[in-house]
Amino acid sequence: MRRVARSGSAAALLLLAGLAPVAVADADNAVQEGRDVCRQRIAPSAPSIDFACLREIYSRPIGEWPAPQVAEGAVWQELAPLPRRVPEPPDNPGTPEKVALGKALFEDPRLSGSGQIACASCHDRQLGWGDGRSVSFGHDRQAGRRNAMSVAMAAYAAPLFWDGRAGSLEAQALHPIQDRVEMAASLADVERRLNRDGAYRERFRQVFGERRIGIHRVAQALAAYQRSLVPRSNRFDRFLEGRRDLLSDRQLWGLHLFRTHGRCMSCHSGPALTDNRFHNLGLHFYGRSRQDLGRYEVTGDPADSGKFRTPSLRNVRRTGPYMHNGIFRDLRGVMNMYNAGMPRPRPRPGQEDDPLFPRPDPMLEPLDLHRSELEAITEFLQTL
Repeated sequence: MRRVARSGSAAALLLLAGLAPVAVADADNAVQEGRDVCRQRIAPSAPSIDFACLREIYSRPIGEWPAPQVAEGAVWQELAPLPRRVPEPPDNPGTPEKVALGKALFEDPRLSGSGQIACASCHDRQLGWGDGRSVSFGHDRQAGRRNAMSVAMAAYAAPLFWDGRAGSLEAQALHPIQDRVEMAASLADVERRLNRDGAYRERFRQVFGERRIGIHRVAQALAAYQRSLVPRSNRFDRFLEGRRDLLSDRQLWGLHLFRTHGRCMSCHSGPALTDNRFHNLGLHFYGRSRQDLGRYEVTGDPADSGKFRTPSLRNVRRTGPYMHNGIFRDLRGVMNMYNAGMPRPRPRPGQEDDPLFPRPDPMLEPLDLHRSELEAITEFLQTL
């Protein structure tokens, strides 16, 4: 039977360890013994979770928390608050004027071929900077293949897009404008439209010191605006900074499971909660009408077939549907599939020797988490 959480008194560690009062000189040893007992009571092998012990252990500095359980080959960083300053390239520092110009462009449908679609059409502030759809639609209501990834954490992503086709935000900004299914505009037409607008010309002159608007500067302004969308310090950041009372018992248990038995930090770690690497989760639909080979379409390397970039979990409660194709409507559905080890499609007859048939990521394994544990992790994810 899987373990069930239990409450406990917030009494001193001496009592948790079952120790009699000791001399003052032995207090430090007794405290350490108490912590060791607590670590045993929150270990995956424990028959139940003692919330008093859980809170005691996670009241310590982050470096003293239980080490994450990660899959072999994982590249991870310790959890940390987002830095106060967003990373910027030396040739495109953000200024208030440049960010405001980028915002105007982001919301301007004149960047599309039809004059009816803006960047904000698929990246809406009220929808977590996505569009709330499984896959986005664009020019002439054409449906795309992929979910509109939130741009809120784009400043910390490299490379960008689900398949990593853009190396920087400046490069990323121009892809949707030219894509025939998305905004379906030519860059030359966008330049002409903007240069016909005297107000835009003046704003570009003030920001970049140039009389004519060039598409390179359009990309820089859009990138500067997107870097400004990084979420400000939230409850989880304040928790990491020392406000350990800001997570409930169940959310704290979810954090513990996220780090340990759930093995979530194999891919989601560090301040941005992503490894920015590419993984095959078995959702490629190889050989079917919904086939999408992801990273392979950029690199041409069969080893990349069916792989997609790990998104940030920051603000994840607002960025559904989830996965590159929006196949999961809610976080609990995502957790259920990870618990099962994700789909593991097998080659059909004739595909056994196909070098492009996507191979499951070896880091994926069934987790055997109890329903209450899945609920706890889901509640923790709501705090990010």
